[in-house]
Amino acid sequence: MELLADMSAEDRRQVLASGRRRRFSPREVVFHEGDPADTFLLIDSGRVAVRAATPMGDTVTFAVVGPGETVGELALIDSGARRSASVLALEATEAWSFGADTFHRLRRTNAGADAFVLQTLAGQVRRLSGLLVEALHLPVETRVLRRLTDLERQYRGESTPTLIPLTQEELASLAGASRATVNKVLRAVAAEGLLELRRGRVAVLDPAGLERAGS
Repeated sequence: MELLADMSAEDRRQVLASGRRRRFSPREVVFHEGDPADTFLLIDSGRVAVRAATPMGDTVTFAVVGPGETVGELALIDSGARRSASVLALEATEAWSFGADTFHRLRRTNAGADAFVLQTLAGQVRRLSGLLVEALHLPVETRVLRRLTDLERQYRGESTPTLIPLTQEELASLAGASRATVNKVLRAVAAEGLLELRRGRVAVLDPAGLERAGS
């Protein structure tokens, strides 16, 4: 796991020993928005979507999180808080679950665990800051292309061409766009030969071209 790569073998063993293995089926809810934020997950395999409801009743997807990444980090800094978002397994997913109290105790005796917390939170701040800048300054069409590029990197290597198993509604939620806009953008780049539209998924044919289109 990338986040544990800088730890010694013993530190890594202690961190993993403090958690428990969990498995989630496709479309299973991992966390509900409003639940107590008393655990967080380190994803080992599979992917989950982090999403929340808006006051208008819509659903906004903040991120797709995959192997080596974490969800529920709020438990690391405020174990009395409530979940600010729901988490849904997009596919069969396995993860390590850590209780906040157990992990805080481990941090006091294990420098590797403390470094893990700092690295995790710093990474989330960088990611969210980047998304905020994009939301404020980039056209919606560019955001759609960038989210497609992000997803292609996450799923790369699992199939040829790379298949992104998200619906257009899910892509729209992730990019902060309407489904109509996502459909328009997808059809335009498909006409350029960069991808193919398939039932409930997108096949990326030219990752480099897709990245250039969103730059």
